[in-house]
Amino acid sequence: MKYLLVMLVVAIAIGIWRKKRRVHGSSTTSTNPSTALSKPQSMVECTYCGLHLPQTDTVADAQGRLYCSAEHRHLAAQDPNSR
Repeated sequence: MKYLLVMLVVAIAIGIWRKKRRVHGSSTTSTNPSTALSKPQSMVECTYCGLHLPQTDTVADAQGRLYCSAEHRHLAAQDPNSR
């Protein structure tokens, strides 16, 4: 009889915990727009080192070549034999 009472208490605790998780999970996804997936971004390759990164994070030179940082743009301008 004691084990039956313990199992009943555990089952009630698990039921309450699952219900709170379900309520909390559904309210955060519907009210929080930051959890929505963003649109895919175009990926490009750095002309100097070959790193792939989103096009919005690149640095371009006067000829339109894209780099991952201003330092790589500067290094590529100094070394004409770079990639």
